[in-house]
Amino acid sequence: MKTRPLRHAFVKSAPLLLALASGGFVSLCAHAQATLFSLSSPDLGGGTFDNKFVLNGFGCSGGNVSPALEWSNVPAGTKSLSLLIHDPDAPTGSGFWHWAVYNMPPTAKGLAQGAGNSPATLPAPGFGGATDFLDTGATGVNGNYGGPCPPTGDKPHRYIFTLYAIATDDLQKAGGIPRTGTAALNSFVLNKGLGANLLGKASFTATYGR
Repeated sequence: MKTRPLRHAFVKSAPLLLALASGGFVSLCAHAQATLFSLSSPDLGGGTFDNKFVLNGFGCSGGNVSPALEWSNVPAGTKSLSLLIHDPDAPTGSGFWHWAVYNMPPTAKGLAQGAGNSPATLPAPGFGGATDFLDTGATGVNGNYGGPCPPTGDKPHRYIFTLYAIATDDLQKAGGIPRTGTAALNSFVLNKGLGANLLGKASFTATYGR
């Protein structure tokens, strides 16, 4: 009989405890969302590419200007950032790599529009790596941004932008690969070879068809 008041009190207080617990859970979820490592582009807000950002070559006549990119909440301990753009729908059997930038400083908050059109406009010591436009001249010089230009009549292709936060300041040194390595090789190191040194990645997808 002496335990009844305690049990009764617990039952009466259960809704309050549940409300407090729920409130705490919602607060934690809101905090997690607010601190999520994220990547976006103010130039691709509609999820598609304007002609300004489309390749000028291979049958396309766009401006081939690299779109502006913004990111936030870089994970603690990040020593460098790397960016890759990949079209998994290209009819090559392995997709198509459009842009690769490695070893950007963790203090960088984004890339201005056109930053990918000259090695000099990338945040040092970041550099543009090899893409599938290598030695074609379509991007000006190797390592520059190459815009979308899928085959006419194809279903719109997806262009996946991914930013990697890593706990080393030199991706190629950490992975034991040359600076001239392909985007696919660097992608393997980023996604698998680094292990725990990959602290996080953020991505979004834009589409384009013609």
